[in-house]
Amino acid sequence: MPLMSVAEALQRVLAEARPLPAEMLPLNDALGLVLADDLTALRTQPPAAVSAMDGYAVRASDVAQAPVTLTVIGEVAAGHPFDGAVGAGQTARIFTGGVMPAGADTVVIQELSTRDGDKVTFQKPTAKSRNVRDAGIDFATGQVLLQKGRRLNDRDLMLAAAMNHPKLNVHRRPKVAVLGTGDELVPPGSTPGPGEIVYSNGFALLAMIRNECAEAVDLGVARDRVEDIAAAVRRARDGGVDVLVTTGGASVGEHDLVQRALAAEGLDLSFWKVALRPGRPMMHGKVGGMQVLGLPGNPVSSYVCAFLFLVPLLRTLAGRQDIERLPQPARLGRDMPANDERADYLRATLHDGPNGPIATPLPSQDSSLMAPLAKADCLLIREPDAPAAPAGSHCVILKLAL
Repeated sequence: MPLMSVAEALQRVLAEARPLPAEMLPLNDALGLVLADDLTALRTQPPAAVSAMDGYAVRASDVAQAPVTLTVIGEVAAGHPFDGAVGAGQTARIFTGGVMPAGADTVVIQELSTRDGDKVTFQKPTAKSRNVRDAGIDFATGQVLLQKGRRLNDRDLMLAAAMNHPKLNVHRRPKVAVLGTGDELVPPGSTPGPGEIVYSNGFALLAMIRNECAEAVDLGVARDRVEDIAAAVRRARDGGVDVLVTTGGASVGEHDLVQRALAAEGLDLSFWKVALRPGRPMMHGKVGGMQVLGLPGNPVSSYVCAFLFLVPLLRTLAGRQDIERLPQPARLGRDMPANDERADYLRATLHDGPNGPIATPLPSQDSSLMAPLAKADCLLIREPDAPAAPAGSHCVILKLAL
């Protein structure tokens, strides 16, 4: 049976994925989440004309020519409006953000003034409306400023607060659990015994999940026993997890028990094995309403599969529009041999060249090697059955920066 292509596998992963229901969250909890509705301004900003500078509020007709001396009748600070009105020959001391008093339409900056008691002399003329921010210059009540489907950044939260929204209606964060499997795995900081290795995959996966603004649940490491793995699957399902990610135990050996444990919990298998290197034994299915991605145990395979399949799934559930990263053009930094029936996603470095970025595959592409993965800037994609290609020829890449 031919292996499933990366494109078809991704299509199956996303086939039933929909944006999660919306919930109202405080502004401080909404960063990186997606608006479920258009956001309309509940106020006008600024609500009244205000001074843009420290100086004096005047009638433009009084300062059309200079020098001129006016009488100071009051003071205006931000949050402390002046109750009186500025008449002919009068002025009010005003500070940045102060509401323009009745009668005044212009602000003369203090650098152009000389004060003597209640008299102030202006040395140069000032044009009408200078240094004044009109009411509604930023936005007006009823105006839609942030649209449904927008992923909220820090500037959006500032704007939403100014619009007078203490909470926002956003799509719920996906809840994602990560389960490592294997008798050989010990935590960082341990002294591995014979045949043991330090568990690392989960730390990358949990970080990737948090980077996507999803809720990460660490299920730790299950031993190589069907009942232990099945118990962890039940904890995830009963805990309301949207996506369960397992790492290790997804191949065909006698100790690869993940699929058996999932089957015992009612797995509806979508696919197993993809025409992908690294990552061939990846698995996808559902246990009830919980999606399951079974990733290989080799660290690079685990990471690449999560990068290609988990991230688009989380973005779909979150309601984002930018589901997939778009491949970008580059040029090969060295000769490449012909490819076989699997798509290669090669770890590569990037540097600028005279005709655009140059992607150079790292010397070793073994799926167990994490140091080259940390050095890589991108994944260089070689399609199945791609012919040999010389250095300098066109290629496509996916940048690894999330």
